[in-house]
Amino acid sequence: MTSASTAVPPHAHLRAGGTSVVLDLVSADQPIIVHWGPDLGELAASDLADLARAAVPQRVSGGLDTTARLTLLPQQSGGWLTAPGLSGDRAGADFSTRLTLVDADVTPDAATFTLRDGAAALEVRIALAVGVSGLLHQRLRVTNLGAAPYRVDALTAGFPLPPGAAELLSTTGHHLRERAPQRQPFTIGGFVRESRRGRPGADATLLLAAGVPGFGFERGLVHGVHVAWSGDHRLLAERTPTGDAVLRAGELLQPGEVLLATGESYETPEAIGSWGDGLDELAARFHDELRAREAHPRRPRPVTLNTWEAVYFRQDLDTLRALADRGARVGVERFVLDDGWFHGRRDDTAALGDWWVDAEVWPDGLGPLIEHVRGLGMEFGLWVEPEMISPDSELARRHPDWILRARDELPPPGRQQQVLDLSHPEAYAYIAHRLHALLDEYPIAYLKWDHNRDLAEAGSGAHGTPRTHENVLALYRLLDELLERHPGLEIESCASGGARVDLGILRRTHRIWTSDCLDPVERLDTQRYTGLIVPPEMMGAHLTSPVVHSTGRSVSLPFSALTALFGHLGIEWNLTAEDETTLAQIAAWVELYREHRDLIATGRRVHADLADPALDLRGTVARDRSRAVYVHTQVRTSALHPPAPITLPGLDPDRRYRVSIAIPDGAGGYLGQSPLAWEAAPVTMTGRAAASVGLRPPVLQPQAAALIDAVAVD
Repeated sequence: MTSASTAVPPHAHLRAGGTSVVLDLVSADQPIIVHWGPDLGELAASDLADLARAAVPQRVSGGLDTTARLTLLPQQSGGWLTAPGLSGDRAGADFSTRLTLVDADVTPDAATFTLRDGAAALEVRIALAVGVSGLLHQRLRVTNLGAAPYRVDALTAGFPLPPGAAELLSTTGHHLRERAPQRQPFTIGGFVRESRRGRPGADATLLLAAGVPGFGFERGLVHGVHVAWSGDHRLLAERTPTGDAVLRAGELLQPGEVLLATGESYETPEAIGSWGDGLDELAARFHDELRAREAHPRRPRPVTLNTWEAVYFRQDLDTLRALADRGARVGVERFVLDDGWFHGRRDDTAALGDWWVDAEVWPDGLGPLIEHVRGLGMEFGLWVEPEMISPDSELARRHPDWILRARDELPPPGRQQQVLDLSHPEAYAYIAHRLHALLDEYPIAYLKWDHNRDLAEAGSGAHGTPRTHENVLALYRLLDELLERHPGLEIESCASGGARVDLGILRRTHRIWTSDCLDPVERLDTQRYTGLIVPPEMMGAHLTSPVVHSTGRSVSLPFSALTALFGHLGIEWNLTAEDETTLAQIAAWVELYREHRDLIATGRRVHADLADPALDLRGTVARDRSRAVYVHTQVRTSALHPPAPITLPGLDPDRRYRVSIAIPDGAGGYLGQSPLAWEAAPVTMTGRAAASVGLRPPVLQPQAAALIDAVAVD
């Protein structure tokens, strides 16, 4: 520990997982990140000093006498005249701070800095850590040392960018089309993405990335930042005329949401930065760190059948037994009963909050169904939506004061429901009791935890205070409590599809529901960009019925199955309506997934940057690069006929691979007039040749796919 009474070290070099972070601790009031990116190797103290000295800008005409530096927490007192790191005040006073470094604790892969402003009576601690896979983690905490309350408006972490980062990538979307990519030039000024929905939302950006123009999945230096938080958040990309560029990330606070009394602190959610030569390398850092966690799911991901699109609210024991029978026959390992099982729930207009089994639909409880499911060798799962409340419910009639609102009248309804205030101690205790009672009574292995509306006017009541922040903390506390009390329980984060996908919720859940849209055409992009942070084994991807519920598009089973292969496979389909031939085909696809799921759950996700937008090539490469499996998809008709060669990324460039292709039955077949030359006799090529020269793909009908295997032969 270095304290204010001793000398602060002049520089710091944090290293881990192929990442270096170099900090200058003496050129300004606060630390400055001089470099964040590729590992620089061992550096002597003189090397660090020279890097820091080389980064000092000159004074220029028209500017301040000392050109402002992009410090960890930039502020106007240091000459920084764009977005500050900390915003707040004491009823208008202390609106500007001069936080200076007074303490530094530095280890080889982490550092904690204490900044203090005696006049404003504030202290900020900034913790930086480079994780095992090279992710840069930042967390900030501000403490009020003064007598008067201090209101925090914003506290964000900054991640500086290299000069070549001239293009931005974010994601947007809506229900049934989450995480669609959008790009724009990164020019001077600011680009802001915010969520004000009380959850990330279907239109949220999963991360904000900046890279060299045209960066792709295979190549192009790119840096990105994610906020590990399940509520409102803000991401900012800013470039200044002084040549600085930064990504800022943090929670978006409502007015007055954080008001610190003397000695109280506010700590930010973790902001996490990744980088790579291409988006696949950036994503691999997230995947590797998640997989290194003690709590990461290790056992093979159970093939899941969810009942929603099979029966909707039409639940009865005989129908669901028959569905379970069909599921077991095709290889299902987990059977999940969706919405409609609890007291008074006949449609989506009532009963949320009344979390006990409906005696009319289930006169003998859920026991008979669960016994049948478990007797078939499957786990049993149950849908719940604990954070929501229906105005037409016994709970709402007894406790209308438990509904989040900002005035006497209720907020605008969403899906004909309102939001329960989990931060209310009595509401929390009630929900926790009901969930524990279900889990104690029945052998439930899995909860599909839904959240079917955005928050609006999320307050403690008429003339009350905002409650979004406190509700996220209460949710985390409840999930932690359930997992601690019920060992082995797994939880899925579902939020009207994929509207709550973040690393805050994924620390407490075992997978996310990627989207309510199971259309494989739409899923290609949704899964590609969700995978920027979520590893495939934590991404729900289900087989869909031949006519897709959400789009009405007719799709083949092979296309649906190959699109879902690189995820956590499941089935969303009324199997009781299918014939024996279809059931046998489904069983074969389930078995194919089971053959590959260990590779999918441990390997590296890759995407080829193909020139032809009508084609898609993605895959998983084993960690030792001894094997890879790819899916080649003809998304739509191409301008090229036959298509140009495709390349296979991720293989060891110096090893030789036997590359073979399988075009599944019913995949649409060939449009070509002659056989594909290497289909009958697989080819052998080096990984370098596969990635640069490639091979001709089959001519397929649109919305058809083929499976490609690459196995090392030496």
